[in-house]
Order: sequence, then structure tokens, then C-alpha cells
Amino acid sequence: MNEGALLPPALVLTAGLGTRLDPLTRLVAKAAVPLAGRPLVARVLDWLRDQGVREAVLNLHHRPETVTAIVGDGSPFGLRVRYSWEPVLLGSAGGPRHALPLLDADPLLIVNGDTLCDVPLALFADAHRRRGAEVTLALVPNPAPDHYNGVVLDDEDRVVGIRPKGQAEGTWHFVGIQFANASVFAGLRDGERVESVAGIYRDMISARPGSVRGWRLALPFIDVGTPRDYLEAALVLAREEPAGALVAPTAAVDTRASLADTIVWPRVTIEADAHLERSIIAGDVRIPRGYTATNAVIIPARLARADDQARIDGDLAVFAMPHPRHLH
Repeated sequence: MNEGALLPPALVLTAGLGTRLDPLTRLVAKAAVPLAGRPLVARVLDWLRDQGVREAVLNLHHRPETVTAIVGDGSPFGLRVRYSWEPVLLGSAGGPRHALPLLDADPLLIVNGDTLCDVPLALFADAHRRRGAEVTLALVPNPAPDHYNGVVLDDEDRVVGIRPKGQAEGTWHFVGIQFANASVFAGLRDGERVESVAGIYRDMISARPGSVRGWRLALPFIDVGTPRDYLEAALVLAREEPAGALVAPTAAVDTRASLADTIVWPRVTIEADAHLERSIIAGDVRIPRGYTATNAVIIPARLARADDQARIDGDLAVFAMPHPRHLH
């Protein structure tokens, strides 16, 4: 839709451990989770291509093979894709610093690998350049101030503070899409872990008012943060997309099993008369005949850890999910 737009290569942040999505990220990187018939990273790359981006760099650390197996060289997505390997996690600012030689762009387009929001990138790039900011964050009204930290703006869209969740009423939510001048990261020491919003951006806000700005949008977004967020996101997409599917086509599900609002990953087997509701079943597990679970995340028991708050049920590790938070 933006064929004529000149957009820089995108840096997609896919290196993180995905601790909030545990235990699912014991199996794959967060970017590789199946989301209503498409891996999350595939949805991000499809969106970038449709916006007019032609090149992308993905940073890698945790379970990198699960991302590269999907993305390859980017040709399935009409993109040229390269990878920035992080032997140790470098953080949301250290990662861009390490990837600078691959990006060769100014400003940088940086996209979190765990959220989806249809931000119009050509307009966003123009807004960043016109405002003269060093960093511009794509923001939407904070839909859950008890769940998300909040960005505080003044009347000129300058970021003047970050409020912690629980104190973020009336703030804006950063959807994980930003333009940032290369100079923001160039002065950092390569290989050192540094955070952006929680680190150098806070310092910039204090030292150079107006250097970090927000771009206000009224758009829906999908967050794949916790297992509950992931389930809610998949339910939304499965309802909205004709081809959206919660059950992987390679899963073996007996027709006599009952599934309600449940995600089933590849390699899962579900036997007759099992009843699963608002749950996530992942890994090479077999759900036995007549098994019942509600609001659960089920993975192979061999992946359980000594400090897990999980029930071991034969070959299954069963984790409880909190009650629904909200849909957005």
C-alpha cells in the first residue's frame, strides 16, 4: 500500500527470553509462537512488507532456531532478512547498537516482535522527521493502566515521564513501534546491555526535553505478553480472520474431544472425550481420553522446573492461567 514510500530497514526485536510468556517460551522463542494459524513473527513481517519495508534485521538470542526456521532469508515474506546474533542479551537499546552495522539507516525503524498494530509507517516516518525528535514512539490510549506502564505527554507531544502500571491512568501506551535516530545508539558501547524506554530514554527526557516525542494514534493493538494475553490475542484473530485457526493442522485431535477457546500447537495429540476450555496445549504432549482442563497451560512434564507452580499429571505439566483481564 506504500509502494512509493522510502522506508528504512526494520529492526525487529526477537531476542528476548520471553519470560512473561513462560512456560511456552521453553519450547520456542516468543516470536515463533503460532497465533491463529500464523507464527507471530510471520504476521509482523507480513505487515512490514505491506507497509513498504523491503529489508529487515532480526536480533536473536533465545531459541534462535525456532525463528530462523520460519523466516529463513525472508524470501517467503518478500523481504531481505538478516540476523544480528546476541551471545548475551543486550537489551532494547544494546540490541539496536549491536545491529547498527547491518542496518545502515538513519533514522532507524525499530519494531518489537511481540505486538501487532497497523501503524501507517510512511506517515509515521514523516512525522518523526518533521518534529525534529531524536526518538518518536507510536502511542495509543493506555487500555489497561493496571497492566501496562504509561507514557506521559505534554501539549506538544513531548514525552515528559513514564508512570508505572497501577499509577498510569490517563497515560499513553507504547505499542513497540518507533523511529529513532542512529545517533541515539551510536555512542553506546557495543556488547553492553542497555535498555531504551527504561534506561537511556529516561535520561534523554530529563537532559534534553523534547528529544523523545510521542505520535498519538487511535488504533487497536494486539499484545502477546503473558499466556493470558496470548490466548486473548489468538481468540480475537481467529474471530476476525476467515483462515484463523486455534488448532494447528498437524495436531491430532479426536473428533469426540471437546475444545472451547483453546489453542492447540503442532505435535499435540488429544484423545476422545477430552474436554479443554480456555487453555493452551503446547509441545509433543498427549492429552488422554476423558481428560479435563480449564484455564490451563499444558506442556510436557519433562520441561517442568523444581520451582514451578505447576501440577505434574503423568507426562503433563499443568500451569494455571489467571482469569481473563480484558480484550482489546
